[in-house]
This record gives sequence, structure tokens and C-alpha cells, in this order.
Amino acid sequence: MHPFRAAVEARDAAAIEELLADNVVFTSPVAFQPYPGKAITAAILRGVMRVFENFRYVREIADANGRDHAFVFEAEVAGKQLTGCDFLHFDADGRIDDFMVMVRPLSAATALAEAMGAQFEQIKAEAIAQAQREAAGA
Repeated sequence: MHPFRAAVEARDAAAIEELLADNVVFTSPVAFQPYPGKAITAAILRGVMRVFENFRYVREIADANGRDHAFVFEAEVAGKQLTGCDFLHFDADGRIDDFMVMVRPLSAATALAEAMGAQFEQIKAEAIAQAQREAAGA
């Protein structure tokens, strides 16, 4: 099993974060602008773990060189069943530098946008705190 999938299925936020490159760019299925950086991406993924219920991967697709992966998943959010896909690109060091998510149907995407919107103040606070810790340790 791929280390990213194993970390997500174990709900291991620290292991997921360890797989993120410092320069990762997260593209949300419900936000117009991408989110650059490890701190905000890790905080968003923790928020997603709080709002998704019955999350499970149902399919994994990888290119021959192992740097591009698609992980198809199913979950529920606010009572809506959704299907989605995590499209990941891994850099030369094996860290995720591009993380794009797509979900369907529209009713579930709307429910996800509302649930994540309710999380966003906490997500921003977590990202700021993490960035400050990293800057202090540098």
C-alpha cells in the first residue's frame, strides 16, 4: 500500500504532513485559488479529516515512474455521499508537491464547501501557528 494511502487510512496527520513538500500547492475542489505551502495544506487536510465521515479509498492509479498518483475515494459529509479523487505529484525526494482534489456530485461539493467554511478559522489559526513554529526553529 502506498505510504500516503496508509497514512490517510490510519488518520495519521503527522505521517501525512511528513509526506508534504515545503512548497506543496493544494488545489481545493471548492475554492478558486490554490493554497501554497506545507502549513496551510496540512491544516486543510486535518480539517478534512474532521468533516469527512466513513472515508475510504476505493481505487489507486499510478504512473509508471511512481511520481503521479490518483486515489479515488468515497466519503460522507453532512449526510451527503460523495466520490472524489486526490491527484498527487511527488517530487524527486518523494514528497507531495502538488495536491489537487476533485469531488462530485455538486450537492456533496456544496456540503463540503459549507463544512470546510465552518472549519476555516481553525484551519488558518493552525497554519499560522505551524508557520511560526517552523520559522522559530529555522
